[in-house]
Amino acid sequence: MTRVIKTLLAAALLSALLAACGAPPAGAGSGKTLQVIAGENFWGSIAAQLGGSRVSVTSIVTNPNTDPHEYESSATDARAFATADYVILNGAGYDDWGQKLLSANPSQSRKVLTIADLLHKKAGDNPHFWYNPDWVDKVADTITSDYRALDPAEAGYFTKQREALTSALQPYRDSIARVRSTSNGIPVGSTESIFVYLAQALGLNLISPPEFMQAISEATDPPAQTVAEFQRQISQRQIKVLVYNTQTSTPITENLKQLATRNGIPVVGISETVEPATASFQDWQSKQLNSLLAALSRQ
Repeated sequence: MTRVIKTLLAAALLSALLAACGAPPAGAGSGKTLQVIAGENFWGSIAAQLGGSRVSVTSIVTNPNTDPHEYESSATDARAFATADYVILNGAGYDDWGQKLLSANPSQSRKVLTIADLLHKKAGDNPHFWYNPDWVDKVADTITSDYRALDPAEAGYFTKQREALTSALQPYRDSIARVRSTSNGIPVGSTESIFVYLAQALGLNLISPPEFMQAISEATDPPAQTVAEFQRQISQRQIKVLVYNTQTSTPITENLKQLATRNGIPVVGISETVEPATASFQDWQSKQLNSLLAALSRQ
């Protein structure tokens, strides 16, 4: 028997033994698809890009006309949570409906990532974590680590997907850098706390009354003195751009938008969920950043 034949026989015997023990041959994947549920589609987009063909991601809140704070879960949502391998929730009171579904469908095998816990945030803190670019990276790293733990046979694949997402996010980061380099320190206003983290990342000076922004975000009436202060900031053109949440409208915020327009202050809308729903996280963010940059450039 030649050495080549002996080598082939040995390899065949090893493969047979591995198969008998239930272990995959070297370099082979698990062949399974992880079932992933994301409370909102901004995290869902990132989870899908990181998982590639090895995951199936379902995002619950996807309608740009729906306020995620006020979403009411359905029986379909409950079934999805019950069969998920991995659930991603924002936390900090943003998607309490998701926490209720988890409690109603306990599972030993299901892994849960609550972004607020990862960031050491709690209910009452500003929950718009996806508008902080550094936290987006932290969440992406954590999701990749969790995927690798859930499906170790595909660890190398998930590592490559993380590298691909880093490249895909570069235009988004470039947009942030452009705004920061051209508009650092410019005073701006926002009707809600949705813009706080991004304004910090962009180096903008967000001077709107914090109590006003928080109240609107929580769907409560802002204190009268904060409304008067905000109106004064606009009337005296102390802000150069007004940012508002496209998914929330109240008589007070509409009044501020109209006042800004009358005073020649550009008004820029940003949304809580990915818009359009079919866009990637980075394309959605880059489009909003470019609109903001164009508005700041007019000042």
